[in-house]
Amino acid sequence: MHKDAPHAETAGQETAPANTTAKGSVRRAAPKEVLAGLVSAVAIVAAAGGIVAAASLTPQPAGSRSIPATLASVPAGASVGICPGPARLLEGTEAGTDPQFSPESATATSVVSGAVLSAPGGVLPGSLLSALNGKPAIEIAKGGGQPGKEAGPQDLKAGVLKGRRVDSATVLSAEALAGQKPSAAGVLKYAATDGDLQGSAAANCQPPANDLWLAGASTTVGRTSVLILSNASSTPATVSLELFGSKGQIQAPGSRGLLVAPGSTRSIVLAGLAPGEAQLSVHVRSAGGPVTAAIQQSVLRGLTPGGVDFIVPGAAPAARQVMTGLDIQSADGIAAVTGKGGFDDAGPALAITVPGPSDAVVEVKLFGRDGQKALPKGGVVTAKGGAVTEVSLAGVPAGQYTVSTSSDVSFVAAARVTRGVNSGQASDVAWAASGVRLGSQHVVPVPRGGDRVLVFGVLENRATISYAPVTADGRIRAAATADVAGGTTTSIKLPAKVGASDVVAYVVSASGDAAYGALLLQQAGREDISTLAFMPAASGQEKVAVTLGY
Repeated sequence: MHKDAPHAETAGQETAPANTTAKGSVRRAAPKEVLAGLVSAVAIVAAAGGIVAAASLTPQPAGSRSIPATLASVPAGASVGICPGPARLLEGTEAGTDPQFSPESATATSVVSGAVLSAPGGVLPGSLLSALNGKPAIEIAKGGGQPGKEAGPQDLKAGVLKGRRVDSATVLSAEALAGQKPSAAGVLKYAATDGDLQGSAAANCQPPANDLWLAGASTTVGRTSVLILSNASSTPATVSLELFGSKGQIQAPGSRGLLVAPGSTRSIVLAGLAPGEAQLSVHVRSAGGPVTAAIQQSVLRGLTPGGVDFIVPGAAPAARQVMTGLDIQSADGIAAVTGKGGFDDAGPALAITVPGPSDAVVEVKLFGRDGQKALPKGGVVTAKGGAVTEVSLAGVPAGQYTVSTSSDVSFVAAARVTRGVNSGQASDVAWAASGVRLGSQHVVPVPRGGDRVLVFGVLENRATISYAPVTADGRIRAAATADVAGGTTTSIKLPAKVGASDVVAYVVSASGDAAYGALLLQQAGREDISTLAFMPAASGQEKVAVTLGY
């Protein structure tokens, strides 16, 4: 592994660290300071709301009168995304939850790619890639300017992070600009061609939160699942875990009150909390500082590697969950390999978790290039309340799909896809998290190397999707559009370059009916696979109603 500190580039050139003390340099706020500022802003708004609420409960003088409510602008927050560290081989912790890791394979590489969009007029927000504790800070874009009043929305450019090698968790952050939250996103890609962790795994750099759901873990023999919690704030986080298995909720000693110190990660071996679970979902709740969570999962079938993946949080419990970017292999090949001992999880499947006590009757619809495909065992399944239910997706024709699941009871869902139908050769696995409906200006980083495919699914009627490449020279190129019919899935293979410049990211927007998107990563000549749901688009400036009286 490359052990140097992460460094970034703007328009293909290296830049000096933003916190350098050299003459003329500017020190940027570390991620902990950014998060502290966000917490302070929320506290101010909450306090103001408390004052107003308290005043409304106090008896008013006879001559008092209220002033009509006005909308007060809430200061826009920075964009913060925490990228997990490289996949590492677990060793010697069968009975415990605190892991020890052995060295990575000789061919393993872990790189972070990303992009930050400017405001209209081409002014970039200050942005950087840093270590989890805020040091060292590596500049992506200097920032410091303000967009002109006459700038048009088409006058955009990007700050780019073109595949920088890392050896630990990192933070991609961008400052608010002109009262708006910046559009920025990053992704970590891990790849190895030897060792027990050969294959590929990718994860979006996630915004910290206090409530997260992860589905798709396994703790049976040969399956290793390590939950990685990261805290980039200046406030300690106390984390509690709720665990759901196939037979119901699991009460595990040691799953509550887990302390994650500021600027640090904590890893928990899930087999130490819930051993022998073929399907395990984890609900992460944090008090104090917000955290990010990812599950590093790997499979070893005897001496044959079965793949590595980062399971990341999906959408919160809801009556509908949608996953796209599912690449399903031939039905005959899947049937042949899953019929062998130890390969029952080598085929595509859904994991449906119902947190509440009531059972959920879930309707499953699978949409391919030519429309809806029938599931061999029907499209309706009863998922037990308080448990995880697995639904096989084997038996459908090979292709790339979107799966829609709906019920009258809230639930969580994720989809497993696999590559490799030869039991004697290494294979790979990936979990597709449930995604969000596409809106305007999603930043989709595209790691270098291999086949990169944008996958779009539309459930009903039609949607028009535009996708514009962002190249390493910081230019946002002309957008192409795709008109996608309802009940279908469209796949677009991405070029490595536009002109002479490498493609680093895409800016994706959608209009019309509900559309969903994912980035599918594969490697020609290998069975590597990763799938990444798009991150939510940056929201505009928010306003809250404030009522005053005297």
